[in-house]
Order: sequence, then structure tokens, then C-alpha cells
Amino acid sequence: MRKKIKKYIAQIDEMLADSTEALDYEREQQKHFIQIQFFMHERLVHEIIMVLFALVTVLVFIVTVLTQQVIFGVLLLALLVLLVPYIIHYFVLENGVQYMYEQYDEMERRKEKKEMVHH
Repeated sequence: MRKKIKKYIAQIDEMLADSTEALDYEREQQKHFIQIQFFMHERLVHEIIMVLFALVTVLVFIVTVLTQQVIFGVLLLALLVLLVPYIIHYFVLENGVQYMYEQYDEMERRKEKKEMVHH
């Protein structure tokens, strides 16, 4: 998913950089909004899973401290190793969606500017 969102963002940045007067910003906004919704859904799913995963990690930490059993320490280490990349992945999605909002707003500004020129 990380590659997909970065590739899509780059495509929109390129479109905005190379845009001409003939570009239909209304249509591009609609297409972009659909992609934003897809990535927002993905972000929400990852956020829920990440929070649950973090809660399990905290519970295992508490059990490890209370019981001082090696098996829980190993489980805790495994959960921490998995949690860090998951957090990084979530923030890539979060930052990507936030940037896509900015792209959408830029399309809106250009659409309004184009409408003002033609009226």
C-alpha cells in the first residue's frame, strides 16, 4: 500500500505541475476524491488494528512484568518488533491522505480561478 499511495501522489503532483488550461479540474477532483476515500478507508482499518495491537502489546508487557516468565518476554519482543513497522506504515498512510487533501484543495483553487477567468 505504501508504494501505491506514493505512486498515486506523485502522479497527481505531476498532473498539477504539467497542467494546462484544458484540464478539467472538476472531473479530476471527483476522481481524486474517490482515491482519497479508498486510502482513508485503508488508513482507518490500519489505525484500528494498530491500536488493538498496541493494547495487546501493553497487556503482554504488564503480564511480563508481573509474572517474570521468559515466554512472555519473548512474546513482548516479537510484538514490539512487529508494532514498529506497523506504526510506520500507518503514518505513511496518514501523511499521504493529508497530502492528498492538499492536492484536492489545489485543484479546487485552480478550478475556481479557471471559472473566474471564463466569466
